[in-house]
Amino acid sequence: MAEAYMRVYHHKTYTIYSAGIEKHGLNPFAMGVLMEDGLDISNHTSNTVEELPVESFDVVITVCDHAYEVCPIFPGKHIKIHHNFTDPSKASGSASSLILAFRKTRDEIKEFCQNFQLLS
Repeated sequence: MAEAYMRVYHHKTYTIYSAGIEKHGLNPFAMGVLMEDGLDISNHTSNTVEELPVESFDVVITVCDHAYEVCPIFPGKHIKIHHNFTDPSKASGSASSLILAFRKTRDEIKEFCQNFQLLS
């Protein structure tokens, strides 16, 4: 979700890549709640950090505590930013309660991405 919103708000400033420490595939609930906001991520893939096409980054953003704790060291000088969003894939219950969890996290991520700026 963060990749989709970063592309919407910052594609002119940054080349955006998204990867995790593990592959989980595209979550249908994430796809659905992003589609509600007009974002189609059906062509996105789940990638690991090792699969990224570049080796150095200007900015690395981690979006959960687990990723922050085990995030690999990237070569070169970069800024590392951490923001722990609630992982909606860890929620349980009915489909409607899962959708609510994904919407809540989507809205938090959207706000973070809208307001994202590096301090000079």
